Amino acid sequence: MAFRRACRCLLLVSLALLPLGMAMDSIGSYCAGTSYAGSNKAVANINSVLADLVATGSSGGFATSTAGKGNNVIYGLAQCRGDVSASDCAACLSDAANQLPSTCSYSSDARIWYDYCFVRYENANFFGQSDTDAGVVLVNVQAEDNAKAFEKAVGKVMGKVTAQASAAGSAGLGRDKEQYTPFVSIYGLAQCTRDLAPLTCAQCLSTAVSRFGDYCGAQQGCQINYSSCRVRYEIYPFYFPLAGSGGGRATTDMTKYTKIVVHP
Repeated sequence: MAFRRACRCLLLVSLALLPLGMAMDSIGSYCAGTSYAGSNKAVANINSVLADLVATGSSGGFATSTAGKGNNVIYGLAQCRGDVSASDCAACLSDAANQLPSTCSYSSDARIWYDYCFVRYENANFFGQSDTDAGVVLVNVQAEDNAKAFEKAVGKVMGKVTAQASAAGSAGLGRDKEQYTPFVSIYGLAQCTRDLAPLTCAQCLSTAVSRFGDYCGAQQGCQINYSSCRVRYEIYPFYFPLAGSGGGRATTDMTKYTKIVVHP
């Protein structure tokens, strides 16, 4: 698949995030290409791919699927965040598959991001390729006072989690934390889609982390979600098992974030 390198347009929107485990809402979507709404064959192929992704991805957290031939062929991918439960994964994929066709009006290239999962389909084969064009960025509006020290600590934890995620046998997931002050820890997560080879995963994550300087600065939390990898850090536990929660869900309300939708 030829990558699009035209220009990047940013749409900034204020966003209040609910506590984890409450309403499962999309954090962003991307729609491109032509609409297949008037093509019965293409619509049937899209619906078939999405149904297959939900059925096969719910148990293992990852799935790819294809349907159709020629101009009507559709390639699809679904992945859950590697730390979420099977039930949360299944619920997220089901909601994503239901929302994506209507959100994108059966576009030939459609993607939707959730906190717990990501679903995508396209009329071109993108399997195994790093894609850091379209994406969704969430940035905490609160910043740390000592920017240099905080960014250094963020870089340290993200270095650890990206190394974990790109290591062979890791299933593309890395999680860790770094002590910033005696009272504050920085929690980090990195993940690639499982169709990527370790080197391709490392390249995707390196690109994503390199853009922390563009978007995140010394903000107390930030996540960059691309189509083939995602990176995130916060100053509170957000990945499972939640530290100090006995394995339960997060109950603390998250502060307002800025949402940036990145278009190629």
